[in-house]
Amino acid sequence: MKTKIFRIQGKFLMGNSLKPFTKELKAINEEEIKEKIYSEFGSKHHIKRNKIKIEEITEISQDEVQDPIIKALISE
Repeated sequence: MKTKIFRIQGKFLMGNSLKPFTKELKAINEEEIKEKIYSEFGSKHHIKRNKIKIEEITEISQDEVQDPIIKALISE
């Protein structure tokens, strides 16, 4: 299966305030993206899944990528 590049936007609860986030990740589909977001925020910030609100998942082209790590992965 071919991986696609997605831009994910949402908010997570950190303390008493909602913090916005935007991430770019590679995955096969949106379900895999959701799982990656929940896993990453859980492991790095110790945030439970119910404290993360994914608002938008958009498939983007290689030209739209801004994340330098993703750019390096797709240029290989």
